[in-house]
Formats: sequence, C-alpha cells, structure tokens
Amino acid sequence: MRNIESKIQKSCVRWFRLKYRDFEPLFFAVPNGGARDAWTAKIMHDEGVRAGVADLILLLPRHGFAAMAIEMKTPKGRQSESQKQFQRLCGENGTLYRVVRSFDEFRRLVTQYMEGDRWPEDF
Repeated sequence: MRNIESKIQKSCVRWFRLKYRDFEPLFFAVPNGGARDAWTAKIMHDEGVRAGVADLILLLPRHGFAAMAIEMKTPKGRQSESQKQFQRLCGENGTLYRVVRSFDEFRRLVTQYMEGDRWPEDF
C-alpha cells in the first residue's frame, strides 16, 4: 500500500511544482516514513524528526490559516494516533490540516486554498 500512497504523492507534488512555480520553495515533503535501522532512526530523532507530522507542508498563509499540512493516504488508509495528535495540534494553532486520498482531491484542495476568494466552511 505504501507504494500506492507514494505514487499519489509524487503526482501531487509534480502538479504543484508546475502549477505554482513561484511558491514551490514553500511546498515540501517531510521525510518521516520508511524503514530505518535503529542508529539512523536515533540520528533523525535527535535532528528533530517527529512521528505523526504530515507528509506535505505548504508554508503559505491563506484564508486565515498560517499554513497547510497534508497527510497522504490510500483510499482505505488510516491515520496513526501520532498523526491524529498532529492534526489536532495543527487545528489548535492555525494550520489547515487535511487527509488527501487521491490526486483529484489534492488538486481541488490546493486550488481552493491558493485561488479561492474565501475558505468554504464545509471544505
């Protein structure tokens, strides 16, 4: 399943880079996932890697949000407890957080965030 999630995320990143070139430096992936040996995991932890942080971050304020965090999931994928905790912290601190399960969903979300006149309450 991880490979499916990766393919969706790659498509999303490629689209964003083409569509919003001026903002591309503010849009990045967080290298939280993947299998690592214990030594590498410790180094990354000591460097600040944290479990649960969203897969993609857009450091651009819009619609009263400080930034946007996107967690990529397959259509049947579920968030871990640490991801749910990160989502709560984002919401409490002015960052929009969304779970995205497809390229089309990502495109709609980002287009609304970047180009919408206002943020719809039900989005």
